[in-house]
Amino acid sequence: MFVNAVDRDRLVLGTVVFAVLFAQVLLYPGIPDLVVALGASPAAWGGDVGAVLDAGKWFLTAEFLGFILFAGVWGAISDSVGYRVPLVAAGGVFGAIGYLVLAVAPTLFAVPYEAILLLRFVQGIATIGAFSLAMTTLMDLGGGHGRNMGTAGLAIGLGTALGSPIGGQLYGLGPFVPLYAAAVALLVAGVLATLATDRTPGAQSTSPLAIAGTLREQWSLAVPFAFGFVDRLTAGFFALVGTVYFQSELGLDAAGTGLLLGAFFVPFALFQYPMGRLSDRIGRIIPVAAGSLAYGVAVISVFYAPSVPITATAMVFVGILGAFVAPATMALVTDLAAENSRGVAMGGFNIFGSLGFLSGIIGGATVAGGVSFEAAFLVVGLAEVFIAIVALPLLFRLDVPVVPWIEKQERLR
Repeated sequence: MFVNAVDRDRLVLGTVVFAVLFAQVLLYPGIPDLVVALGASPAAWGGDVGAVLDAGKWFLTAEFLGFILFAGVWGAISDSVGYRVPLVAAGGVFGAIGYLVLAVAPTLFAVPYEAILLLRFVQGIATIGAFSLAMTTLMDLGGGHGRNMGTAGLAIGLGTALGSPIGGQLYGLGPFVPLYAAAVALLVAGVLATLATDRTPGAQSTSPLAIAGTLREQWSLAVPFAFGFVDRLTAGFFALVGTVYFQSELGLDAAGTGLLLGAFFVPFALFQYPMGRLSDRIGRIIPVAAGSLAYGVAVISVFYAPSVPITATAMVFVGILGAFVAPATMALVTDLAAENSRGVAMGGFNIFGSLGFLSGIIGGATVAGGVSFEAAFLVVGLAEVFIAIVALPLLFRLDVPVVPWIEKQERLR
């Protein structure tokens, strides 16, 4: 039984975010097998780690190009028209169609791999609409920004936590089965989104280019954008480089890889909501800065773990520390964004996050393939440490005052 409409919408929107991430991560544990089944060169999986990294890199990159180029477009449209819920639903439904076409087309026609990448790009355009605008609609709710972004973080974490091990098992049934499951998840997300109440502020004429103007007028948003970039960089790194590392160096199959990724994502999910609420009470500095510093060190420790059980333990610590950072960073965006430009602000955050994810894929694969896995882990982990140290003075200037009476007022409404 829902306590009130805000709590109901928080649950609905969180479930939409969960479904989007669940669908996305279902594919990750078996990317090497999937890209071959979709028409990439069979040489992409023949024991050559560099070829594996390259084949998976472009499949993941295509989706994230859609994210990067269109997150701001979706946000600007929602700010301009003054509603978001129908756009969330449309993104979910068209994203489902995109996943379904990816699964069906290669079984009916001889589809060039370049066309598969184009389909993946279009699917990414739709998916980011559902994801980014569901998060923006959570921004529109009352009850505390940390609480609302903690809900988003919990949904992201649960989606990735369940997506990895379930995806690994589904690959055992066939390389296209995770694509069908992703299509169902996105369709459910699109339908479910229609149950939410639209609380979008009044329509305001804007454009995707407003992100640049928003950064110019509110330079403070660059701080959470930068942290979002580096945080998602590590996620992209583990999605491809981590997967290949676990399989080629630790000898795991897709199912085992999914479980090891789950060792990160499960604690990452479970701690999101309480950590988000904690940041409402203690401010954003400690979770964002100190959490990022420790998070970077934990990422590096994964490579130096001497056995699979210790690697899993290190991944658990990475997940806990990631949960300390993520909701506070997203809440800081909400703290700083103007009410009538939240769609653009969250779109900008997701653009930087997607750029980070893409950098983790391409940069991580390039360093791992050209130098070594050790160098790749060091680069990614130290990037997190670097941003925490450099941005600390700015965080002290930007930290939003804690207002503990927010939740009490919301309960009285």
